Amino acid sequence: MFGKVLIANRGEIALRVLRACRELGIRTAVVYSTADADSAAVRLADEAVRIGPAASRRSYLNAAAIVEAARLVGAQAVHPGYGFLSEDADFAEICADNGLTFVGPPPHVMSALADKSSARALMRRAGLPLPPGSVAPAPTAADAARVAAEVGYPVIVKAAAGGGGRGMTVVHTPADLPRAYARTRAAAQVAFGDDRVYVERYLTGARHVEVQVLCDAHGNGVHLGTRDCSVQRRHQKLVEEAPAPSLSAGTLDAIADCALRGALDVGFTGAGTVEFLVDAEERFHFLEINCRIQVEHPVTEMITGIDLVHEQLHVAAGVPLRWRQEDIRPNGVAIECRVNVEDPDRDFAPTPGRLERFVPPGGPFTRVDTHGRPGYLVGPHYDSLLAKVAVWAPDRELALNRLERALDEFDVAGPGVRTTIPFVRRVLDHAGFRKGRYCTGLVDQLLAVPPVAPRRNP
Repeated sequence: MFGKVLIANRGEIALRVLRACRELGIRTAVVYSTADADSAAVRLADEAVRIGPAASRRSYLNAAAIVEAARLVGAQAVHPGYGFLSEDADFAEICADNGLTFVGPPPHVMSALADKSSARALMRRAGLPLPPGSVAPAPTAADAARVAAEVGYPVIVKAAAGGGGRGMTVVHTPADLPRAYARTRAAAQVAFGDDRVYVERYLTGARHVEVQVLCDAHGNGVHLGTRDCSVQRRHQKLVEEAPAPSLSAGTLDAIADCALRGALDVGFTGAGTVEFLVDAEERFHFLEINCRIQVEHPVTEMITGIDLVHEQLHVAAGVPLRWRQEDIRPNGVAIECRVNVEDPDRDFAPTPGRLERFVPPGGPFTRVDTHGRPGYLVGPHYDSLLAKVAVWAPDRELALNRLERALDEFDVAGPGVRTTIPFVRRVLDHAGFRKGRYCTGLVDQLLAVPPVAPRRNP
């Protein structure tokens, strides 16, 4: 096992990784920007290295500064968390070139999976079902139109280098395609430095179901069951649960088996997530593979009892996987919601500010991952995730009630600060969601009607 790990991230995930390292007897160092000098991760780490100003591109996205920090503190490995450089194959390669272990898949695997069209081709080779559409990028608008005509509208134009819900446009009619094609290419060039796009059938009424996998460098792998992440706004997840509700056991097993087969086929190592769209008839289609720990990983940990960050570190250190598939026995239901510092009444605009009150919920089977505290200044420089509230219960009804209770207890306040808690309550109140009968269109349905007066304390 490693003697020291550098954590190349911030916020709640930096704390999450730091705690896992300490539990394994690993010393920690964190990097931080000037905006995060007073963060909890900086205070709790054994060492901290300032790597730049608030702007991400000059700090948390500055590969050279992070590698230099790792060398400075004598770290053997770099844990990238999620976001920032967590799926940057070049960064992983730079780490390797400098004698550092990158906690994640090998650079060549990450590179192949980061390219969505390449990932589709690899998964088709592994026998995974794909949505109808092009495997290779569509080099011209005419090519995109030809694919769309073949698979039928609506279609979605996706950036080959996209990720995190960015770089995709839904198109409902042939007349809208040329403009959407050009707009998506331009946006992809700006966001990813790569304007290649491909076209696939857009599945309406589908659910977003993903599978957590763990694989080692010795050819072993397990899946840890499914998560449903269909509650999304503009492809950004708001509520996640495990296992995915209201799907047959046969479908859940088939999706999980497919996911693991695809991961092993490409030589994946570490903790990853294989994402699918599932239609009303429970037909499922491969979407993408994420090569990092996911924001929603706590719900899988709560139903399996397996610490995913611990396992990431063991695998990165070369330890054979400590679990066999028959050891994985998911139990109960876990649901997580993200508490973002945003105003749902103003199109989810970020509302940075200082937290005058911050009292997270407690109680049985209630987990809060957060870097917030009273007096903490939520700045405007990074994403607006402040906390994740996750609960576990033997069944889904009790888990929903427990999450409602937890949100009622969560007290967050400060001048100008708003959170997404009121909107999450609307999700939990939705009759279809309560029954486990919902799809990726749920948030749009809710936003199409004005909210009723809250029945709980704000």
